[in-house]
Amino acid sequence: RYEPTWGSLDARPLPAWFDEAKFGVFIHWGVFSVPSFGSEWFWWYWQKEKREPYVKFMDTNYPPGFSYEDFGPLFTAEFFDPNQWADILKASGAKYVVLTSKHHEGFTLWGSKYSWNWNAVDVGPKRDLVAELAISVRNRTDLHFGLYHSLFEWFNPLFLEDATNAFNTSKFPTSKSLPELYEIVTKYQPEIIWSDGDGNAPDTYWNSTGFLAWLYNDSPVRDTVVTNDRWGAGSICAHGGFYTCNDRYNPGHLLPHKWENCMTIDRSSWGYRRDARLRDYLPIEDLVKQLAETVSCGGNLLMNIGPTHDGRIAVVFEERLRQVGSWLKVNGEAIYGTKPWRAQNDTVTPGVWYTFSPKGGKVNAIFLNWPVSGILELGEPQAKLGETQVKLAGYRELLKWVALGEKGMVIALPQLTPQQMPCQWGWTLQLTDVD
Repeated sequence: RYEPTWGSLDARPLPAWFDEAKFGVFIHWGVFSVPSFGSEWFWWYWQKEKREPYVKFMDTNYPPGFSYEDFGPLFTAEFFDPNQWADILKASGAKYVVLTSKHHEGFTLWGSKYSWNWNAVDVGPKRDLVAELAISVRNRTDLHFGLYHSLFEWFNPLFLEDATNAFNTSKFPTSKSLPELYEIVTKYQPEIIWSDGDGNAPDTYWNSTGFLAWLYNDSPVRDTVVTNDRWGAGSICAHGGFYTCNDRYNPGHLLPHKWENCMTIDRSSWGYRRDARLRDYLPIEDLVKQLAETVSCGGNLLMNIGPTHDGRIAVVFEERLRQVGSWLKVNGEAIYGTKPWRAQNDTVTPGVWYTFSPKGGKVNAIFLNWPVSGILELGEPQAKLGETQVKLAGYRELLKWVALGEKGMVIALPQLTPQQMPCQWGWTLQLTDVD
């Protein structure tokens, strides 16, 4: 059994499925999807920081005295079709999904007993959005279902009172935050608890170790659940299951501890925003690059989308997810279930990232630029005459190559028309019997 100490909890092995999965989809959805302007931090930027664009937006478009709470009934979700969402998630090639059950605004997407009149069952959709998505994902896909949960809430009076008392009182975690965590685990049995928002309070205030000890010892998901590292000030990148370290974390080198790169397709926001331009969305080439870099360095990629207040996954997000899925159909062997190789990227040719497939003993070289010459030089793998074989994922014939001894090898790529290309953005060479 695990003790409620970091020493004990950190010794728990991470369930193997998470490292094998490699790719997940993050979904930021809540009352902030109603103004859908600027950022999911809308309430904070408008009311607390009084940032000019937010204040002006409200003054221009809403009557005087309109409060953030008034957005609640406008969060309607009338087009939310959990089966359609599940089908898009499946088509993306993701192996897990993480839904925001509650962001820093405190609004819960399930009918929480601890969030009276500020939840999706009492206000707005009048639906248990968490339950509906969980059921569809489990019935229609093989994805693992996970939930994001914010520990603190910007404007909750109990939290503000505790903060005024320098967190020497703990009214908020005992009456709100912790009961919610126990509630979502018991009710929905998520296999990921993605904690966030410590409000600068230490883990002792949140009783994070007490909750995690219960989660790992006695909860219905004790054998399969994975957690992140955001459990109180000072725990990030130091304690918990996998490390996130910071948003959009992509170190570019191998790390000793399992980590995750959580990032957004919209460069500027996690929630949906109506004021986004096409240039604000990462193109598929960038997403493939992030996936290859992240996995080669031992990480998982968690790619975020923000649905609309009426429950749609915007077409631009759906397109990106389906593009990643089509790329993974061809190159998935170089991603799923792989381990980091002895080198993460190539020393001679930039834009080449390596992974290792233990099953077939293959070294995968994912290259992001197709050379004009049709010749690809790799400085890392050392080929063996008469033994080494080189294959292009999605192409039948074996490729010709020349060994350069300790300086690597040179590979002749096939001459293909655009129609014959196995995929359009990044390709995988599968090398067997190389040193």
